[in-house]
Amino acid sequence: MMHMRLDRAGLLVVAALALSAAMALAQDTYKAEASGSPPADLPKAVHDALQPAGARLVDGHGAVVCEMWLRKSVPAQEGSGGSADVLYPGLGVGTVIGIVRFPNGGSDFRGQPIKPGVYTLRYAQIPQDGNHMGVSTYRDFLLLGPAATDADFDKAMNFDGLVKLSRQASGTGHPSVLSLDPAADSNVFPTAVRDDQGHWALLVKIPGTSSAGAKEFPMGIVIVGKTEAG
Repeated sequence: MMHMRLDRAGLLVVAALALSAAMALAQDTYKAEASGSPPADLPKAVHDALQPAGARLVDGHGAVVCEMWLRKSVPAQEGSGGSADVLYPGLGVGTVIGIVRFPNGGSDFRGQPIKPGVYTLRYAQIPQDGNHMGVSTYRDFLLLGPAATDADFDKAMNFDGLVKLSRQASGTGHPSVLSLDPAADSNVFPTAVRDDQGHWALLVKIPGTSSAGAKEFPMGIVIVGKTEAG
């Protein structure tokens, strides 16, 4: 009888461990889905500049991590060869690529909390200085700004201005940042991928225009994951 009880107890432990592992696996899996129209309470100028449908990242339990709406078109730079550590040289610093909504909050690439709300996404390149060494393989980032006050998508903004704006979103001395990954090898947009650092990125394609004609920016935006640098 004692032997039978031990067997049953062992089976219960194994079953509990298997269930726990399955739940953890589900939690760590993400997928991309199409989403509906941009939020109706956005400023009219912002709403009119966005595509009529967006994309969202959903976790393994079906909860929405974030929703994103891209601009109908972004201004593209010409003759920008870039460098090995810059993924998107055709985007100017300060360019708005769209907006993102975190319905339940989240965290940025530094591990800082992101409060529930709607934010603009402006392109930036981190400086090449000792304060940012080892943060990411690439210098490309998106800085979050408060959508309620950042309604002029055509407003020029340098890096210092971006940092000042993004501090309003983070509520700390640091901007709220999302790292960017390559996305050129993907043929499906939107989609969710896990990169070689274990981060989950939402892959999207942003239309751009310049005097030379139309251009597209396939882009990977890291939503889940943070840098290990200090």
